[in-house]
Amino acid sequence: MLTPVDDVARAFSDAVREAFAARSGPRFALVLSGGPTARACYERLATAGDIEWDVVDVFVGDERVVPPDDVDGNQRLIKEALLDPVGGVGSFSPMPTVGPVGECVAAYQRTMADLVTGPGIDLIHLGMGPDGHTASLFPGAPTLEAEPGVLVAATEDPNGVNPHPRLTLTLPTINSARLAVFTVAGASKAEAVAALLRGDDLPAARVHAGRTLWLVDGAARADAP
Repeated sequence: MLTPVDDVARAFSDAVREAFAARSGPRFALVLSGGPTARACYERLATAGDIEWDVVDVFVGDERVVPPDDVDGNQRLIKEALLDPVGGVGSFSPMPTVGPVGECVAAYQRTMADLVTGPGIDLIHLGMGPDGHTASLFPGAPTLEAEPGVLVAATEDPNGVNPHPRLTLTLPTINSARLAVFTVAGASKAEAVAALLRGDDLPAARVHAGRTLWLVDGAARADAP
């Protein structure tokens, strides 16, 4: 189930390069995330010399409801770590966070509907929090039970662990992807990895894309049975 790796960022870059080379259409739809591990992954990916970035369409899997240039925003991280270093991509569609949240959700719902009913998601990048959440799908949150037609949802962590109101793709959207790549690094994730391997019902365990790849480093596997 898990792929042990020494360098999560390098393994992620290799996975994206492989998926890009094997893409089924002329373009490549890439959904990205946020967090320190994601930043390291994107900085490494930015050095890949065999991706034609002008045919890559980038989307965002979840976002904090903060201004676009806020230091806590995933879109800022994605721009700094990947888009700016590679000189831009074919298109970038961040989650809107300015204005009424309901309107932001509706706008990205339309974006995702066009994508999943059209060319589809080639690769979605996901992480896993110490509590087992992925994207902004938190343990016990009603968004975990989203109906198939609900592609984007507003949410908050009902456990009060993760700050900020959020927007997130739902499991039906995530599971429509051809490939989901999890990157999990560091000792803080060891307990969640062990729970995953035990078969606990974590939000991350509910991801079943066309293919799901778990890239997990040694520190995160420390408590694995």
